[in-house]
Amino acid sequence: MNDVFKILKDNWPLFFGLSMIMIGNGLQGTLLGVRASIEGFSYIWTGVIMSSYFGGYFFGCMIVPGLVKNVGHIRVFTALASLASASVLFNGVFINPVTWTIVRLISGLAYAGMFIVVESWLNDISNNKVRGKLMGAYIISGFGSMFFGQFLMNVAPPEEVTLFILTSVLVSIALVPIALSKRPAPEIQTPEPLSLLELYNISPTAVVGVFIAGVVGAAIMTIGPVYALDSGMSISQISLFIAIYILGGVLGQIPIGQLSDKIGRRPTILAVCVATIFMSVLCALFSENYYVLLALFALLGFFAASLYPVCAAYTNDHLKKEQFIAASSRVIIVSGMGSLTGPLLASVSMMVAGPGAFFWFITASFVIYTAIVFGRTLIAPALPIKQQGEYMAMPSRITPMTPTLVNEDLQE
Repeated sequence: MNDVFKILKDNWPLFFGLSMIMIGNGLQGTLLGVRASIEGFSYIWTGVIMSSYFGGYFFGCMIVPGLVKNVGHIRVFTALASLASASVLFNGVFINPVTWTIVRLISGLAYAGMFIVVESWLNDISNNKVRGKLMGAYIISGFGSMFFGQFLMNVAPPEEVTLFILTSVLVSIALVPIALSKRPAPEIQTPEPLSLLELYNISPTAVVGVFIAGVVGAAIMTIGPVYALDSGMSISQISLFIAIYILGGVLGQIPIGQLSDKIGRRPTILAVCVATIFMSVLCALFSENYYVLLALFALLGFFAASLYPVCAAYTNDHLKKEQFIAASSRVIIVSGMGSLTGPLLASVSMMVAGPGAFFWFITASFVIYTAIVFGRTLIAPALPIKQQGEYMAMPSRITPMTPTLVNEDLQE
């Protein structure tokens, strides 16, 4: 533990920068959803705007590693932080769905690049002895900052430009300590991936689960604020509503992961699905009681946000050690496809059936996946627990560096 504290102390610019990025990112996502609803953007346009972030994020994951290799991580981080800072100001000045879609695409690319730099730096300073603990600190720092960012919604009315300026300032502050760091550039590894078909054939349950996790997670974080506002929640209630989901997601990762180590990945996935369906149905039924809804939404986050890391671990259980990072690079694509799809599907559901369809969309997504998992139990036996690898908690969004950070010790 002393080694971890020393690493944290010696690399405080990294964690300070990450915190500022995530506070700004958390605030921006909720702010855009709320402001889009206030401005009268249709559900479809709101879904397109929110999905475009994940399109930019996916594109950034593909191109930024090459930029870091050619230009250096400090220069790339500085450029992308400036781009992210400027892009959010465009959102505040030009209130137009087309402009917001383009700017949100650029913002997604910029955030992906900044996360790649942070994770490559984190991987460079870690070793097998502290890797798991450092990953935990990284997750807590990221989730905790997003949690805090929700409450900044109460600083000023969302109709004004103030919150956009605040987001820009937070991201700009993030680049100062990192830009002044003298640390040498970390190595960026980008191995050749497996094909999507090969990965699916290895573990269909896990691959579909990663997709569903992307669908639901992206929908909740982007369309959730729109649902909340259209359901009559105040700004302070909306900020707490999204924050409580994030908190539930943080608290659920470790116990759900430990459960999967004890009883197996597939039974745990089924349990998570059933629990999520139950909580989502209860959220729909008790949506008019705000405080009951908060408690249920926290429990929904506890289960739903745990699906991705369990499925990622389940994928690794079926792979050879030398395939871990290569396969994980394809998992990013699957997760990205889900994240692109989720906000659009959720917004269409709400357009057809009203705001209340938000929770029924989540329910339907997990019902479909539960049927798939149950079908797989009839076709193929589950992997014996003794053949499973070790579960490790993972951040809510991943980059090409995340698999290296999580799995590097497993390759040795």
